[in-house]
Amino acid sequence: MTGKEKIKQIEDLSLNAWPSHKMELYDGWILRFSYFYTHRTNSVEQFAESTLPWSVKIPYCEHEYRRLGSPAVFKISPLVTQNFDFMLENRGYEIQHVTNVMTLDLEDAKTGYPTDQVVFLEGIPEEWIHSLFDLKQMTNPVHKRVVPSMYRAIPKETICACVRREGRIAATGLGILDRDYVGIYAIHVRDDLRRMGLARQICTALLEEGRRKGADKAYLQIVEGNGPALSLYESLGFRQLYQYWFRVQP
Repeated sequence: MTGKEKIKQIEDLSLNAWPSHKMELYDGWILRFSYFYTHRTNSVEQFAESTLPWSVKIPYCEHEYRRLGSPAVFKISPLVTQNFDFMLENRGYEIQHVTNVMTLDLEDAKTGYPTDQVVFLEGIPEEWIHSLFDLKQMTNPVHKRVVPSMYRAIPKETICACVRREGRIAATGLGILDRDYVGIYAIHVRDDLRRMGLARQICTALLEEGRRKGADKAYLQIVEGNGPALSLYESLGFRQLYQYWFRVQP
């Protein structure tokens, strides 16, 4: 598999892993909208060849997002031509949310850490979702209303993990199985419990459980500048495969 083919595969996996609240297919592009919960679920992604010119498609996307009350956002990955990125830059679009995609062959994973505090949950229960909101200090009432349905819409098998303190969920993690990969998502730890190894325990447990369920590779996405998380993932054996970013309409 070539580097470009591997990137295309990871992009497909991540689309499966994180559905948007609303989606529209448009001439090889997919318009994703989720009341700006995350850039990934609120942006345009290119997944196939276009037949219409950009001069038609970009204004159409801008109109659709404006109708939904959001600026237009385009995801720029290595699969998107530089000329398209330059065109958006010339239209005043700003770069936001630069993200590194990291992968790992599970046979090379540097796990070997205790995972005795990690508990696996059936499905993705409401308790886990609302605990995640608390850990992220999310207060937007619209997000609290629509995001649970996005988690329930994940079409692939999931591995839902947590660590409890005094009966309450204090750390979360989610593995999403697709083909021979396990995707690592939603790693969050309560502020006062950080730097105690809980994120490492959850990641280790997800990788081990993913392997037990048939995965032999893993991937994750990390926003650039998150030094502590990057150090953790590198210590587990993850290495950067590629980078993407978002162009956001002013």
